[in-house]
Amino acid sequence: MMFEKTYTVRWADMDPNGHMRHSAYNDYAAQHRIEFLAASGFTLPYFAKAGLGPILFREDTRFLKELHINEALRVGGELSGLNADGSRWNIVHTLYKPDGRPAATVSVEGAWLDLRTRKLTTPPPEIAALMAELPRHESYRDL
Repeated sequence: MMFEKTYTVRWADMDPNGHMRHSAYNDYAAQHRIEFLAASGFTLPYFAKAGLGPILFREDTRFLKELHINEALRVGGELSGLNADGSRWNIVHTLYKPDGRPAATVSVEGAWLDLRTRKLTTPPPEIAALMAELPRHESYRDL
């Protein structure tokens, strides 16, 4: 199941050089992950009630092409790693320019945090299954 979203590069995303600032790429990748979960019913209120949240251990961004104000920015996500119980996961987000060329990749390593105990935890089976449905990136490996 491919989940893609298209956004418009905003004024607030720009840097003094006239292209999208480096941290905005990561912001769009994070927004994409949250919208992917919400589209399947796992909204921020759901996570608050469940006392569960996604966390990141690593985030690596590769910049390939500039993005400019008012450009359409398409973001996709592919699974690059998952462990058997779904508690740890890796995702590669690709951010595309309007012509389809990759503008950047944002690779993240994450897990699920029990917000009450502040310890890593296993997600509910429905979330683990949803994560497993993400398309596999060419670099996918079992964790």
